[in-house]
Amino acid sequence: MAVSAFSAQKRRAPDTAQATDTATLTRRLVAEGLGTAFLLAAVVGSGIMGERLAGGNVAIALLANSLATAGALVILILVFGPVSGAHLNPAVTLAMALRRETRWADVPAYLAVQVVGAIIGVAAAHIMFEAPLFSLSTHVRAGPAQMFSEFIATFGLLAVIVGCARHRAQAIPYAVACYIGAAYWFTASTSFANPAVTIARALTNTFSGIRLADVPEFVVAQIAGAAGAVLLFGWLLPRQLGEREQNR
Repeated sequence: MAVSAFSAQKRRAPDTAQATDTATLTRRLVAEGLGTAFLLAAVVGSGIMGERLAGGNVAIALLANSLATAGALVILILVFGPVSGAHLNPAVTLAMALRRETRWADVPAYLAVQVVGAIIGVAAAHIMFEAPLFSLSTHVRAGPAQMFSEFIATFGLLAVIVGCARHRAQAIPYAVACYIGAAYWFTASTSFANPAVTIARALTNTFSGIRLADVPEFVVAQIAGAAGAVLLFGWLLPRQLGEREQNR
C-alpha cells in the first residue's frame, strides 16, 4: 500500500499530494493503534478469564490465553491488514522498514501508536474485569533462557511473515496466528515477540504480566531476533528469486 500511495503522489500537485499522504498516514496510524489495543485486550483479558476459570490449573489458563490470542490475531490481521499492513508490533515495523516495505519516515509514528494502543488495550481489559486501571506486574521473567526464547520467538515470527509474504501472502493471518499459538507452548517465555506488547504487559499484575525490570532484556532480544530473520531471509529468499517464481 505504501508503494502504491507513494506512486500516486507523484501524479498529483505538491499540496494535494501532501494532504493525501497525511490522510493516508492518519488512517494507517489509527488502524495500527486500534488493532494493537484489541490485541492487548485479547491477550490480557483472556489471561484473566483463563486464570479465573482454570481453578489453579496453569496449563488450562495458558491454553485459553494462547487460543484467544491466536484467534484475535487472525481477525485483526484480516481487518487491519488492508489499511496499515497490520504490523501491530514495533519489531515487524522495523523489519519492514529494513526491507524497504515501510518508509523510515513513518516508523516513529507507527511505533508510538503501537505502544499507546497496547497500553490502552491493557486498560480496556482491566476495566472489563473490574481490575485497577493499571498495576505493575510482579511476574518475574528473567534470565538467559527467557531472552533466548524471545529471540527465537521473534525470529520465527518474522520468518513466517517474510516467507509467506513472498509466496503465500493470503495465508499470513492464519500462519502468524498458528505460529504464535504454537510458540506460546514451545518457548519458555510464552512468546511475547512484540516490544509494544511487552511494555504494556508490564502494566498488568495478572496472568499475562511481566515485571518492569525484565522488559528491556525482552525488547533487546526481540529486536535482535527480528533483525536476524530479515538478514537471513533476505539472503534465503532474494527478491529476484521471488519475482521469477511469481511470474512462472
